[in-house]
Amino acid sequence: MHKDLTVASQKTSIPKGTRDFTPDEMVRRDYIFDHIRQVFQLFGYQPIETPAMENLSTLLGKYGDEGDKLLFKILNSGNFLEEIQNSEFKVQSSKLKIQNTEQIESGSAEVIPGCNDRLLDYRAMTPMIAEKGLRYDLTVPFARFVVQRQNEISFPFKRYQIQPVWRADRPQKGRYREFFQCDVDVIGSNSLLNEVELVQIIDEVFTFLEIRVTIHLNNRKILAGIAEAIGLPDKLTDITVAMDKLDKIGLEKVQEELAGRGIGREEIERLTPILTLEGENDEKVGILTNFLSGSETGLKGLEEMRTVLIHLKELGLNNRSNFDTSLARGLSYYTGTIFEVKAVGVTMGSICGGGRYDNLTGIFGLPGMSGVGISFGADRIYDIMNELNLFPETLKAATRVLFINFGSEEEKYCLKVLTIIRKAGIPAELYPDPVKIKKQMEYANRKNIPFVVLIGNDEMKSGLLTLKDMHSGEQEKLTLEEIIRKIEN
Repeated sequence: MHKDLTVASQKTSIPKGTRDFTPDEMVRRDYIFDHIRQVFQLFGYQPIETPAMENLSTLLGKYGDEGDKLLFKILNSGNFLEEIQNSEFKVQSSKLKIQNTEQIESGSAEVIPGCNDRLLDYRAMTPMIAEKGLRYDLTVPFARFVVQRQNEISFPFKRYQIQPVWRADRPQKGRYREFFQCDVDVIGSNSLLNEVELVQIIDEVFTFLEIRVTIHLNNRKILAGIAEAIGLPDKLTDITVAMDKLDKIGLEKVQEELAGRGIGREEIERLTPILTLEGENDEKVGILTNFLSGSETGLKGLEEMRTVLIHLKELGLNNRSNFDTSLARGLSYYTGTIFEVKAVGVTMGSICGGGRYDNLTGIFGLPGMSGVGISFGADRIYDIMNELNLFPETLKAATRVLFINFGSEEEKYCLKVLTIIRKAGIPAELYPDPVKIKKQMEYANRKNIPFVVLIGNDEMKSGLLTLKDMHSGEQEKLTLEEIIRKIEN
């Protein structure tokens, strides 16, 4: 008895960084998903899905050290810890300890102060307890999908995917541990027209959703060229990881982080004007042409950027597109054009991002397969639309008409009428119990149902049904055909 009471008194909650969604909220989220899906299909992309979990060997090493730390790892089996004293595990642990003793003595492994098993390197131990992980994004699973099914698909392959991803991040505004991504990628083509098309998709989505955005573009080859130009080509990763935090922590903190990563004062001074470069896109291209004159890689990236910008100008999309020399995108698999989209006038991180990757499938055994894609952050888009009241009022209710329940005979009549209403494509329901009319009307109000139909003896005899407009309070006698037309209009 005491145990049951203890369980009953436990506080009910969900993990931090996750959310429940009510029916009204789900209607709004589906509004976003449905529109994004329509735009993807409009441009010829096809849907796929991949499992929530992947082998850790698939995920690890694809996102850089920072990303690897945010991977949710899955215990090998539900009762694995019960078997942790298993002799085989003890033998493996002993071998691991011996190996790490040698590593520590040689200076290649770290001793963890205060840890009883300090000789156990967690990286080496992870596969012994967790061989799988929740996907961090949809791009790496997509690359794995392409390699596994390369003989089944036609290239260039244009796919879209709308599914949740998970990151062991610190929850805060606009940053969740579980969230949906809406990805669109084309793989098997080097053409820069793909980058242009992705910007068109971004424009289509946010124009319809009425979110004013700025589309930031850069190129990883330009960033590599910048690292070469300041004499630190081997520090590209350190430079880009710090640059990627510019709008989160500010220029001064980025400069401090660069110094902490071994970048000298002189190099930081040469880099700073590039981080803060302003002006028209053409002006920036001109300045960087001189700055990158000694870098073949940098100039190639600049030429790619120039080509994309020319196409966007011809399409009238140059006003939304900003060549942003400080944009880095922290994920290590990007090799060419990179994108980031930010909402204007809203305090929120990027709501869409992506880029070109030339060797992601090569990691899985299929080299020479270049791809490019973007990902819409549905949860951040939802938060912004909520904040700005951008959802249509009509989204508040799924049911358009409620039939009042007066009793068993009326129920039978209503069920036949409901069938006709629903075949006309109008969401409708019959209140399940013949309770007081006031209670049924309150139910309609709580669900924001705009119309109520009342069918009693008189209505069944005459065939004229009573329709009540819940907004105006007006009632009128109409035929079923007239009711359908009125609700549709």
